[in-house]
Amino acid sequence: MSNRLLVDTNILIYAVDEDSKYHGQSLYLIQNSEYSLFLTSKNITEFFVALTRTPDINISIRECLACLDSLLPYFDVIYPNQGSLEKLKYLIYKYNPSGLWIHDLEIISMAMEYKISRIATKNLQDFEKVEGIEIITL
Repeated sequence: MSNRLLVDTNILIYAVDEDSKYHGQSLYLIQNSEYSLFLTSKNITEFFVALTRTPDINISIRECLACLDSLLPYFDVIYPNQGSLEKLKYLIYKYNPSGLWIHDLEIISMAMEYKISRIATKNLQDFEKVEGIEIITL
């Protein structure tokens, strides 16, 4: 069995949000993982969006960039391609999603394309309906 693990955006956010009750667990998962860790390009854009729109975190875009730069050495970043687009279309056809769930399916489509079947997340509802995905939670 592969030890590849996709890390969801919320884990990244908790890793930089020192006030989060999941901060220590998230940082530990990233820095001491038994898995080969992956992010999608979509996770990175979600990271910037979430951190710059959340008033409780109060972080500048420059600080976001610095945080991302400190985390990136722990990850391989994967990108959409024609194969992941076909997988996304299949997932949309199969699950008939609406709204924000489509973003999550795009993340899953990239994971599927790169043969990653595990995702670390605190947002179980975003991924639990997708067959073939194992959820690792903190």
